[in-house]
Amino acid sequence: MPVESLPVRDASVQFRLLQQYLLLLKKYPILTKSVTSGILSALGNLLSQILETRKKVKRGALVAGEIDTAGAARYAIYGLFITGPVSHYFYQLMEVWMPSTDPYCIIKRLLLDRLVFAPGFLLLFYFVMNILEAKGWEDFENKIRRSYWTALKMNWKVWTPFQFININFVPVQFRVLFANMVALFWYAYLASVRK
Repeated sequence: MPVESLPVRDASVQFRLLQQYLLLLKKYPILTKSVTSGILSALGNLLSQILETRKKVKRGALVAGEIDTAGAARYAIYGLFITGPVSHYFYQLMEVWMPSTDPYCIIKRLLLDRLVFAPGFLLLFYFVMNILEAKGWEDFENKIRRSYWTALKMNWKVWTPFQFININFVPVQFRVLFANMVALFWYAYLASVRK
């Protein structure tokens, strides 16, 4: 009995979305990664807000139940203009600086990501969010003193195994997407720790 292939128009919605994403990724890599980063960053912030509300309700606190759309918009802006493009170029440059033919590339890539990129990118996150929140330098310094080191240590704990997989085994064109999927939950954590 012959097996029939389904035409694309009869394929599942998920398959068509994946096909469309791959096409856009090929034609417009930076824009696609940027838009994806913006959407997933905003979703991470919304997830944080939902979790915080549930936590307050469990403690018996009265909760207005309103979503901070401005907060989600700030995360979307950060993802769109910072996370997407910066991550795209970082992963591309990593391939040039540390090609897979280098016998120590696995360790070098991980050390570069964890000891250089992660601290700088987290600092950039704090700085840009401070600007988007229209807060002054003093507030930025206070947030850095109060929570940067804690967030960086948590970053090293949470992200290191994921980044080991990402930078060594995920094809370069999918690394931003992979990181964005992890970041969905990471941004939920950051949104709660920066408060």
